[in-house]
Amino acid sequence: MRETRSFEWWFQVLVGTFFFSASQASGFATDCDWPAVGGDKGSTRYSLLEQINRTNVGRLEVAWTYHTHDAGTGTTIECTPVVVGGRMFLTTVMCRVVALDADTGSERWMFDPYKDVRITQPRASGGVNRGLAFWTDGKEERVFLGASDGRLISLDAKSGRPDPAFGKNGTIDLREGMDADLNGVNYGPTSAPAVYKDIVILGFSCPEGGRPAPGDPRAFDARTGKELWRFHTIPRPNEFGHETWDGDSWQHAGAANNWSGSTIDEKNGLVFIGTGSASPDFYGGGRKGDNLFANCVLCLDAATGERKWHFQTLRHDLWDHDLPAVPNLVKVLHDGRQVEAVAQVTKTGYVYLFDRRNGQPLFPIENKPVPTSDVPGEQASTTQPLPTKPPPFSRQAVSREDVTDISVETHEEVLQRFANARFGPAFTPPSTEGTIVVPGFHGGATWSGAGFDPTTGILYVNSNEQPNVLTLARRQGAEAYVPTGYIRFLDRDGYPAIKPPWGLLNAIDLNKGEILWQVRLGEYPELTARGIPQTGTENFGGTIVTAGGLVFIGGTKDEMFHAFDKTTGRLLWQHKLDAGGYATPCTYSVKGRQYVVVAAGGGGKLGTKSGDGYFCFALSATR
Repeated sequence: MRETRSFEWWFQVLVGTFFFSASQASGFATDCDWPAVGGDKGSTRYSLLEQINRTNVGRLEVAWTYHTHDAGTGTTIECTPVVVGGRMFLTTVMCRVVALDADTGSERWMFDPYKDVRITQPRASGGVNRGLAFWTDGKEERVFLGASDGRLISLDAKSGRPDPAFGKNGTIDLREGMDADLNGVNYGPTSAPAVYKDIVILGFSCPEGGRPAPGDPRAFDARTGKELWRFHTIPRPNEFGHETWDGDSWQHAGAANNWSGSTIDEKNGLVFIGTGSASPDFYGGGRKGDNLFANCVLCLDAATGERKWHFQTLRHDLWDHDLPAVPNLVKVLHDGRQVEAVAQVTKTGYVYLFDRRNGQPLFPIENKPVPTSDVPGEQASTTQPLPTKPPPFSRQAVSREDVTDISVETHEEVLQRFANARFGPAFTPPSTEGTIVVPGFHGGATWSGAGFDPTTGILYVNSNEQPNVLTLARRQGAEAYVPTGYIRFLDRDGYPAIKPPWGLLNAIDLNKGEILWQVRLGEYPELTARGIPQTGTENFGGTIVTAGGLVFIGGTKDEMFHAFDKTTGRLLWQHKLDAGGYATPCTYSVKGRQYVVVAAGGGGKLGTKSGDGYFCFALSATR
């Protein structure tokens, strides 16, 4: 049945198209590039290209593949390529930087940051890299790599050689100049740097337990590498927010870091950051208080690092519920007017929407009572700030009624374990007997974040429905309780121990604060063969959305790359990759032909087989 659209809907489309085209069309319509990992610096992940569309997406075929030849057991690729002027810049499994011809996949140059360099420091997050940044002043062109061992490297975009004017022979040691001993600490960038004018802005991955490290975002001169500013996410004495850290806890806590990167509002000179939890992340007895600026949406002056506003989405985090993704810069219709806003997706399954100028919520946020903790020394927050709209896109509680029902045997087995665990609504604190955490440590939303269609106001985000079991164990020392492990709540066959869905793709109307549709993302072929309806799978790797009416996403454990109708959520096309596509794709055009590229690195936290390929798709020549 054809859907009838109201006048209001068409007005939203026309206004949204005008505002987006006026502000960003040069980034897509003129050169059809994908100049930042988020498509643009505001991370909309939207493309005006429509050569590939609903009517012809079924004719997509592999145009070329590029294999990195450096995969290993358990390795992955989480990089979204950057495409500028017919050149594609990407990272390999082992963080080599490669430039390709974007239309053929032919290699132009390759730079190995570990060749002839003795690295003694550990790599953050296992050495994963999620992308690069491109900078130009109109004459010089540079590609910036944030290496997870704690370096920032500037490369000539034409040759791949380090820029001798930047730092020391093209490299900055990011551990230098810090007021903490980071020797032997896994401290470094894992997400792409952000670029504002001639400033490179970095977020950092660092330990979430044990020895602390600061999570301060930092900014550097793009030409020289000189540090320009840093923002203390754990406030020092006499700094705003210091009182939210009890006693001297600010001195021995760490993290509160924007490991997912940053988003730039060039017109207003702002940088937006989503921060993670404070360290240690599951027991807060040594860091009593709300713990600003952990779990915050932060708006800073991009030139100076000065705080403009903030909102803390989760007080005194005990669940590793970092803000896992960069905020999306969006434009929405609210109370009859167009508003420049910022949307933050969360592991907790909520979307927070703010006026980006002043941080005012566009939908009311209420402080909801949440369960208290009975772990000695812990003082969990008694309330959490939750948006009234949009509704959560992930389940917010777990009970016996949620126990898996894919077979009688697994149902009974899981019920027995339920009897020995603590369960209930979201924000049920960790416990010594074991708490079933929902949403789990991997969300809700994940590091892959969301894509946004500025012509309709719809946000597209994939999500997980995979609880964890969090058990605290007593130990001697400053950190009195520690987790016994990052344990998924699974049945005896290795599937999530709750009823499906286990993975979703969500379309959320930010104008109205409503979920437009949800579809199950991915499947287990062996369960389908048993007659079990599609379940969805745990997933990593995000969405992009196009003017052709499509949402592209990989991410699923079945190793499929998908195209969905952005209006209805109907699956229009999918292709089996060599390994899981656990990265966000990109799309661009060269010489009038549109391409879509996704990394198929597999492995990683989902534990499927590893791969080393970048797959490029385009329409077949046949009609």
